Amino acid sequence: MNLLYQSQRAMRAKREEAMRRGVIAVLDIGTFKIACLVLRFDETDITPGDGIGAMAGQAGFRVIGAATTRSRGVKFGEIDTVQETERAIRTAVQGAQKMAQTRVDHVIVSLSGARPRSYGLDGEITLQTGSVEDGDIASVLAACDVPDIGHGREVLHAQPVNFSLDHRTGLADPRGHVGSRLSVDMHLLTIEAGAIETLLHCVKRCDLDLAGLASAPYVSGISSLVEDEQELGAACIDMGGGSTSLSIFMKRHMIFADTVRMGGDHVTSDISHGLQIPMPHAERIKARFGGVMATGLDDREIIELQSETGDWHHDRRSVSRSELIGVMRPRIEEILEETRARLDAAGFDHLPSQRIVLTGGASLLPGLDGLASRILGNQVRLGRPLRVQGLPQSACGPAFSACVGLALFAAHPQDEWWDFETPADRYPARSVKRAVRWFRDNW
Repeated sequence: MNLLYQSQRAMRAKREEAMRRGVIAVLDIGTFKIACLVLRFDETDITPGDGIGAMAGQAGFRVIGAATTRSRGVKFGEIDTVQETERAIRTAVQGAQKMAQTRVDHVIVSLSGARPRSYGLDGEITLQTGSVEDGDIASVLAACDVPDIGHGREVLHAQPVNFSLDHRTGLADPRGHVGSRLSVDMHLLTIEAGAIETLLHCVKRCDLDLAGLASAPYVSGISSLVEDEQELGAACIDMGGGSTSLSIFMKRHMIFADTVRMGGDHVTSDISHGLQIPMPHAERIKARFGGVMATGLDDREIIELQSETGDWHHDRRSVSRSELIGVMRPRIEEILEETRARLDAAGFDHLPSQRIVLTGGASLLPGLDGLASRILGNQVRLGRPLRVQGLPQSACGPAFSACVGLALFAAHPQDEWWDFETPADRYPARSVKRAVRWFRDNW
């Protein structure tokens, strides 16, 4: 059995073990904050994970613990300093455990960086028995020819998004159907191996067992897009502190993901440099007075600046809100225009629906939805994560979309390539060994 399949299955087995125990934690490691939720599962609601699709292996759960801490040692959604990140993870997990009044050993983690890259694969086989069985699903997935994903990159997600049987397409689960030719369309998401290796090392140092791994663009879309948007086609743009992630969903499956390595922290940095004030004060000003659409009233709203240079005249300055917006807007426009370019490259305009949902902490800037409508398209709305049972009010905002989506991912994982018993002689002929290199070093 290939190491990639074994390792991903090992994580799924740990998740199922944690669900049987009834408690698991989800951890969203971002550039601005690290958030942890502790979930308690109702064992009576756990059903076997034998479906294909976004609702495979369902379970009822409620949030019993939540904690956040200022992220340390993370840049562009990737771990930069292991020791600082380890301390921040421990702080968040211990805070959530204290609220939940229980110990957590298993954790599912999301990450927003690592330069994700999407591929669309397809495979086709001739059925031997005339009806589709489990072995046929495994064989048609193995028939997909994996592209050369490049040196130093590894597979994170490999999900079947559409099955076709003869002339019928759009099948979510073809098992039991009668036909002669079975084909599949699959989405493959790869990321930089180094970022994952560092993440795994950091989680292990925190004395936690990794029970799952997901990309932040994927889980943000799960929590922020309503069912119709996931079905007809929509994009989720999660504007975080260090990066802006985007995902496209169609037929309730993610079909594309990417990341723009700019976010709210870059806006804060522009304010700090432009107004010559410290970063913490720039962050407070952005949160209290920030915006992207200036009006005549903003010329009369004066903001007192604070700095500690010792120069009285420099430390006692003030600016108008319109001047602040003038500093912030160019960076926001740059982020949105780069996002628009990624959506165009993915063929977003060809989907039946072009709804765009903005979420993430940086999406809270007043006027952002109006500016985004001009740059991205008319169908833009602000999104909040779906309400889940027990979620505290403090974790209901757009900044927690990835964390809440990770909880939904823990309870409702979509089946992936390695969830099927693929015969060893049917593995793709190339790139699979390349795609397991980091598992060999970490498991």
